[in-house]
Amino acid sequence: MKLRLSLLLALMSVLLFGQNNLQINGINEAQFVYRTVPDSLNTYFRNSFGFNLGYRDFRFGMKFNSDLPRYSNQETELLGNLDANRLSVAWEELYAGYSKDAFSIHVGTTAETFGQGISFRSYEDLEFDEDHRLESFLLKYDDKLSFKAIYGAIESENYAGRYDLAYGSDIQYPVMEGLRLGASAMGYRNLGAFGHYSFRDVFATRAIFSHGNLDTYAEFALSKSYRLQGSDDSDGSAIYLNADYFWGDLSIGAAYKRYDDFSFRLQDLPLANYHSETLSDLLASGLDEEGWQLRAGYALMDDFYLSADYAEAWDQSGDLRMNDLHLAIDAYRGADFYQLSWSHIEKVDDLTRTWQKEYYPTLVTSFAVKGRPLTFTGEFKTVEKQQGQATSSHYEPMLQADFGIKKLSLSLGVSSWWQDFSGIMDSRYMPNIEAKYPLFEHTDLTLFAGKEAGGKVCRNGICRYVAPFEGLKAELSTRF
Repeated sequence: MKLRLSLLLALMSVLLFGQNNLQINGINEAQFVYRTVPDSLNTYFRNSFGFNLGYRDFRFGMKFNSDLPRYSNQETELLGNLDANRLSVAWEELYAGYSKDAFSIHVGTTAETFGQGISFRSYEDLEFDEDHRLESFLLKYDDKLSFKAIYGAIESENYAGRYDLAYGSDIQYPVMEGLRLGASAMGYRNLGAFGHYSFRDVFATRAIFSHGNLDTYAEFALSKSYRLQGSDDSDGSAIYLNADYFWGDLSIGAAYKRYDDFSFRLQDLPLANYHSETLSDLLASGLDEEGWQLRAGYALMDDFYLSADYAEAWDQSGDLRMNDLHLAIDAYRGADFYQLSWSHIEKVDDLTRTWQKEYYPTLVTSFAVKGRPLTFTGEFKTVEKQQGQATSSHYEPMLQADFGIKKLSLSLGVSSWWQDFSGIMDSRYMPNIEAKYPLFEHTDLTLFAGKEAGGKVCRNGICRYVAPFEGLKAELSTRF
């Protein structure tokens, strides 16, 4: 780490010394959180300072993060007491690169995707507060022929200070007008017990066809896992198909997925449904699922847009099933906007004898009052569940208003949790307010005070539960 930092600092000194066509930009973000819960740490602080430097064909970037400790919205990661292992002060993001015409080299912290991300995706997930970026060497050539090659490491999920490996290449070429073919090959080495690595090799091919009003995408991938500790070698596969057709004011689309033992850390599987829901809240996507999606949209008289999206998914045994529906009507009147939508998500697990369904109408209105934009959002969610013979249901209504007063942007919201309508006055209510104000030309102050309900969030094929929040958050962001 010290050697890498010294080399990057030396490169920065050389670039600063030249100062010909030198460009520098960056951002500093400070966050303070006070959480008013008796069994929590209560106070959290984080500061992140990063900058990017460009000189001719060279680029360089660094980010210094101090977490004292960092607040996580994941319910399982909140601290009851201060933990020394959760305090950190370090340069956590470093990179340098060179680009010339279609050729580029990147060394250091890397975010990259091959194809749709089925075989490989290195990314930072801000919503789940997770960093899946590699520390790597990346070589790219992007012209008629596109080529990428990467070799890197990422800290093990199970062993602090130890690393997993990932390496491979990706190529794509237009074989004829409208048709591009691509292929990827990746190798993953994941650290296990006693310092031994398990192996996973992934090979994928894809085709992208675009002609006239038709856009299609198809990808097929195979994986082989071996040298596993305590289990036999295994094979996996993934198929994803997607097509969209535009016919005047009408658009129609469809998608199909089938995944079998194809779930690993550095990937991003398309879920083929509107709400990005997993087949089961308890399992990651890609292990065993198949499904399809149909969608359509129609522009009516230039003032209305109607859309519909429906999807189903299941596992091979048929014990796990889900469906996902979204209907919407958008209306435009000049600069004013109105949307009425309906969402419906249902999941069944016959093995555990559980069933859950949530459905909710949503109304969004956006219009101007004395030249200032005003947006209202209202949602009324109903959640029904069954476990064996026991059933339960509740309601989760939500209202939010967003508007501005000169330079000040305000968001007022309130959500609630009702067991039934008779207990409306005795139910839990969670009001909150967020204010954003530009203190200076490049400096914004954001304050949040109140309560947030938390709940389920699904991203990248995984559903997690965000912890409820009550307290104060303050963020100061300065750009230069």
